[in-house]
Amino acid sequence: MATRLIFNLPPTNQTTYKYFATCDPPSSLTSNPILLRSFRFHKNHSQLSVNTARRRRRPSSSLQTQDVQDNPNPGKLVLVVGATGGVGQLVVASLLSRNIRSRLLIRDLEKGRALFGEQYDKDLDVVVGDTRNPEDLNPAMFKDVSHVICCTGTTAFPSKRWDGENTPEKVDWEGVRNFVSSLPTTVKRLVHVSSVGVTKCNSLLWSIMNLFGVLKYKKMGEDFVINAGIPFTIIRPGRLTDGPYTSYDLNTLLKATAGVRRAVIIGQGDKLQGETSRHVVAEACIQALDIECTRGQIYEINSIEGEGPENDVDKWVNLFKDAATNK
Repeated sequence: MATRLIFNLPPTNQTTYKYFATCDPPSSLTSNPILLRSFRFHKNHSQLSVNTARRRRRPSSSLQTQDVQDNPNPGKLVLVVGATGGVGQLVVASLLSRNIRSRLLIRDLEKGRALFGEQYDKDLDVVVGDTRNPEDLNPAMFKDVSHVICCTGTTAFPSKRWDGENTPEKVDWEGVRNFVSSLPTTVKRLVHVSSVGVTKCNSLLWSIMNLFGVLKYKKMGEDFVINAGIPFTIIRPGRLTDGPYTSYDLNTLLKATAGVRRAVIIGQGDKLQGETSRHVVAEACIQALDIECTRGQIYEINSIEGEGPENDVDKWVNLFKDAATNK
């Protein structure tokens, strides 16, 4: 039976918030009453947590109104996995600017709050979980989710980011396997971010990149996505540029650009090996959610100097179709 946990806000606001959990809340939550007020705690297998006082708000006035578009599909809910990463944070900002509902799956509440600032409290639906731990991935996290963008990842070579078993094997293989296994069959599209070179890890050039297994484990993750029975699109960027951004609020993220490298090259067959702006990767993921010709396809993507498609759907459709024609 789930334990019912009730937390009271400070005297300045006497509203009581109720949270339901199958286990004790994380220490970062219980020790910080401000986070209790801003976080909707999703941990029950059978029932989502209920924030009794606040319904989900439309984007706040602090987010520039000219950047917010009407939601073309009010029934759409996009789960962003790896939302605090270099690509993930740009995906979140772009979805919010389009007024598309999103849910963020993150490991660390404090990091999310530092990255997204004021909008973290007001506009974002956040669930805490670690894809490396299957027991964290409760069905309630996926309630009403229609689309998924997975942009988890770590460094190819040993670094501080590997602390706490944040290695390619744990993140790019085990984490992807655990997460995809937990998705409901009702998901309409899973867009998964991988990497160029995953089919060439035994060649001389790519064997160096794969010295600690990153390409091997990304390919294993791809194969699991392909065989999971969920409609998918895989995006393979080159070496990532532009970001990651830290301690940026969403307004700042929306103003960040790919600089002069806005033109996009899309290929198939793992033939590309250049650089890719994180902005371009984020936009490609969002576009692929609804472009039918990308279903069941794998694309490599680079960005170069020149004018790009930005968020023009027709231009992205043509880029994806041209890639299939020219492969």
